[in-house]
Amino acid sequence: MTAKVSRARRRQIIDALGRGTVPRNGLDLFAVGMDRFEKALDDDLTAVTAGGAGFKAVRGEYGSGKTFFARWLAERAKRKRMATSEIQISDRTTPLHRLETVYRSLIGGLSTATSPPSALRDIVDTWLLALEDDTGVAKDARGAMTVAVEDLIESRLAETARNAPAFATALRFYRRARLAGDNATADGLLAWVGGEPNVASNVRRYAGLKGDVDSAAALHFLQGLLVVLRDCGYPGLLVVLDEVETLQRMRSDNRDRSLNTLRQLIDEIDKGRFPGLYLVITGTPAFYDGQQGVQRSPALTQRLHSDFKTDARFDTARAVQIRLTGFDRDKLVELGCAVRDLYAQGDPAEQRIRTLVDDAYVKDLASAVAGHLGAGVAPRVFLRKLVADVLYRVSDHEDFHPRRDYREVRVEEGELNDDELNALRRGRAAASADDVELDLS
Repeated sequence: MTAKVSRARRRQIIDALGRGTVPRNGLDLFAVGMDRFEKALDDDLTAVTAGGAGFKAVRGEYGSGKTFFARWLAERAKRKRMATSEIQISDRTTPLHRLETVYRSLIGGLSTATSPPSALRDIVDTWLLALEDDTGVAKDARGAMTVAVEDLIESRLAETARNAPAFATALRFYRRARLAGDNATADGLLAWVGGEPNVASNVRRYAGLKGDVDSAAALHFLQGLLVVLRDCGYPGLLVVLDEVETLQRMRSDNRDRSLNTLRQLIDEIDKGRFPGLYLVITGTPAFYDGQQGVQRSPALTQRLHSDFKTDARFDTARAVQIRLTGFDRDKLVELGCAVRDLYAQGDPAEQRIRTLVDDAYVKDLASAVAGHLGAGVAPRVFLRKLVADVLYRVSDHEDFHPRRDYREVRVEEGELNDDELNALRRGRAAASADDVELDLS
């Protein structure tokens, strides 16, 4: 049986699945096949929270669950009080070779167990309050408190300030603006710290700042962020760079710069430059093995090499790369039953749901959807069909019987992304049929 969850949390998860998206939380409730990764990754996260740093590459075809994996891992990190951020790498908006855009996206997606994205303001405010406590100065001695806090800001961020003094300066003046009630200036300074471009010139003049955060400063600011997180009770930061395979579509010079940037990040992590950082990238096998991806950079190929010639059963999550093998029919059914149980829990129609959408029906529905798309790319579409087309209706209508009233499972082209659409067309060509009927026997 599924663990008891609150009505609000359950609603958030089900609503996301009904839209065909990966929920932001609660993934442990239906994390099929993730148990083989738990021990090694928990060990990694524990080492990071103790002052270490780490890197992991995740590989899998489209539909194999890379985004699910990343968010599942983020939940585990938050249980260890780490902050997390998920970044979609894009050749247009967040190209990997332009670290200022990556840093800005990192700040935009920054969250903790108690603060949703963007959590930068909550984190900085918590940090400044912690510094006030650390000064030992009486709260009503405002002048002495200001001096003491600003001294602590400089000392705590001394390493960052050697290369990027503007980070500490902006935070110092952010506190001053807040104390003065100048919220517009404070907001502007925090936006500048977060890498936002084109902050008003009067805001930058207030703190003596020049220009915007560039690629060179971005990594120094990341160092400073890790210090701030640690000081206010978040001992680490999990950063996920999702869909790095998109860099294969870049111009060759930008592609090479992006690959070199990734190699540099791995090396800097290994050298201990970012204590508390756990960096995860996700990509397709073509990115790791193809000539338009990692293989263009011998140095990066060396660092990411993992042997996947053995049976996937013997993969180790301690390797630099983790292989996601996707969903076979049995895993798809197990996933569907877990979601069915989560939906039924506490629903007024719980008994009807469990009777009409039993394990055998879930198996038939999985077979029908996979018959269109193939099990490897079916989970997102399958779960949306299960929730939106079946469970919602069984719950809302007493006379709805899925085996009678939902005989044909249609997968329309308009509801698919490009990779699912290609799979659908391949499936139709192989089956020479547009509809796959459920086995009603």
